[in-house]
Amino acid sequence: MNIGHRLANLREKKGLSQAALAERLGMSQSSIAMWETNKRRVPDDALIKLADYYNVSTDYLLGRDVPEWASTEDVFELQTLLENNVNMAYGGESLTEEEKQRVKDILTTLFWDKLQKKKEGGKRE
Repeated sequence: MNIGHRLANLREKKGLSQAALAERLGMSQSSIAMWETNKRRVPDDALIKLADYYNVSTDYLLGRDVPEWASTEDVFELQTLLENNVNMAYGGESLTEEEKQRVKDILTTLFWDKLQKKKEGGKRE
């Protein structure tokens, strides 16, 4: 899956049109359409804004942290896991954004490790 497909899937999962997303993020609908169809490169500032809005990493959007064997459903399962743990706290104190990202990174690693073992039938190398 390429960046355009990821962006379109994330938008559709939220039930938004390109125009609605553009309005929420202060971007043009035509830019979003070009990015989703891979006709134009997503500028770095827009990539960061999109990653923040969807609560995913820029690496995810760029396809750098998803194993090749992972399906779209696997990616959405991970997103759901991360989105459901967005209000993280420890000992009654909310975690900082940096601490939340560290927890998300750990959850992501564990998720892919466990899923790979499951898909391989629990075999260990």
